[in-house]
Amino acid sequence: MNCPLKKRWERRKDARPQELLAAALDLFVERGFAATRLDDVAARAGVSKGTLYLYFTNKEELFKAVVRENVVPVLGEAEGILESFEGSTVELFREMVLGWWERIGATKLSGITKLMMAESSNFPEVARFYHDEVIQRGNAMIARMLRRGVERGEFRPVDIEHATQLVCSPMIMLMMWKHSFAECRTEQFSPEAYLNSFVDLFLNGMLTQPPR
Repeated sequence: MNCPLKKRWERRKDARPQELLAAALDLFVERGFAATRLDDVAARAGVSKGTLYLYFTNKEELFKAVVRENVVPVLGEAEGILESFEGSTVELFREMVLGWWERIGATKLSGITKLMMAESSNFPEVARFYHDEVIQRGNAMIARMLRRGVERGEFRPVDIEHATQLVCSPMIMLMMWKHSFAECRTEQFSPEAYLNSFVDLFLNGMLTQPPR
């Protein structure tokens, strides 16, 4: 005879890692890495601290799991778009920048970037992990996109490494602003308009001149 209560308990047990990761993401964004305590993560997820340790051995492993669950899959999706895109690199660049804002920048995940910018020097192991699995992979993807434009004759030859950093910097600034000074700003500000201006300025600097 099936027991409905037992089934509900099993579903609850299966859901616990996801509930813990969701609670951890909220607290990491709200408080930062150093100030987030495992007791608070467990409490927000509605489980005991002992239950949390069944899935994650320490705070560093919990943070890594949060990034792998939420950020890394978005990078994978973007890489898939880059590999399969058939239009111009101008169209691809615009889609990648605006898609990044929709999936990362406009969400609480952008708070992870602020956390890393603020606290990475105090937690070198976490910083190395984030660099290897997020920053390095993201930079490589941007470099491939720019190189695609150069090879197709759409973009003029440039230093790809420096151009990659120039692409990243305005987007990082927007995320830092969102989690630092956005609440203090009295006038209206549109992140989408900001990103469209950035795209237009960057592309006008990259595009090859049309033949006379």
